[in-house]
Amino acid sequence: MNEVTTIGVDLAKNVFQVHGVDASGQVVVRRQLRRSQVLPFFEKQAACVVGLEACATAHHWAREIAKLGHDVRLMPARYVKPYVKRNKNDTADAEAICEAVARPTMRFVAVKTEEQQAVLMLHRTRQLFVRQRTTLINAIRAHMAEFGIVAGVGRNGVERLLRLIDDGADERVPRVARECLQALRAQLVLVKRQILEADRRILAWHRSHELSRRLETIPGVGPLIATALVASIPDPHAFGSARDVPAWIGLVPKQNSTGGKERLGSISKAGNRYLRSLLVVGALSVIRRAKQVGYTRRAWLAELMGRRPVKVAAVALANKIARIAWALMVSGTRYREPALQVV
Repeated sequence: MNEVTTIGVDLAKNVFQVHGVDASGQVVVRRQLRRSQVLPFFEKQAACVVGLEACATAHHWAREIAKLGHDVRLMPARYVKPYVKRNKNDTADAEAICEAVARPTMRFVAVKTEEQQAVLMLHRTRQLFVRQRTTLINAIRAHMAEFGIVAGVGRNGVERLLRLIDDGADERVPRVARECLQALRAQLVLVKRQILEADRRILAWHRSHELSRRLETIPGVGPLIATALVASIPDPHAFGSARDVPAWIGLVPKQNSTGGKERLGSISKAGNRYLRSLLVVGALSVIRRAKQVGYTRRAWLAELMGRRPVKVAAVALANKIARIAWALMVSGTRYREPALQVV
């Protein structure tokens, strides 16, 4: 039997499909594996290229298979889909992965370490708590409005409603409804405490990581954005240039060009939505500060703010921040401020 040189693995919870070919492209292995059989199977194989889709559990399996001496490469699922022939099933998916991983122009996803995945989990947990906080606040506002009790927008308005719930003296709210509101208030207090705890843990990791501290020197980048960048980009050298980073995040215009005519639309919104939203919020903070003090260190930003909407300028600045962050990651230097420019 010919030696296997490339293997495609279709990941699942319990049943995995593998498809292996030799140097000439002839199929050598095509079989199913139970979860407990995956690592023993790769232990018996000679070192080869192993392709996986970058989906749930992919980074775990990539680390474990790489420990056995194999060259493991992760690919975005959307880049593998064109290689699926006709019907979609596990066998066809594994064959498509095996074929896609051998393409010389294929783009791969860097394998994250356990620490990086843990930091991203901390970010996702915090994001979930923030969404729950918003849901609880909206529920409290809506329920109290049913009894004619409303408050202004913002934190002060919410605090006013919470004080009314604690007081319990407003006769417009029936006893049963008041008990429900008190339960929602208690849940809101708990969620707020969990958000603060997540912020504390993120800040502690940020202070212990040299690269994260260097990224914080970029205007518009705080501990939240810095730690998210470090955890989301395991290998900055995987990008060919600084322009590839905002394209990966989805901060560049979509193209619909043909016949030599360029047609650019709104941003693509491809890639990491969470990272994109953080960078735009950070850029908005820089623009807000520039308007308050009346100057900015970026002449191009001052000119753009004068002729385009604020959100367009914010996206452009977020694109710039992503490129600067990549440059600092690769060079190992710190950010240096340009000269002042009047807005």
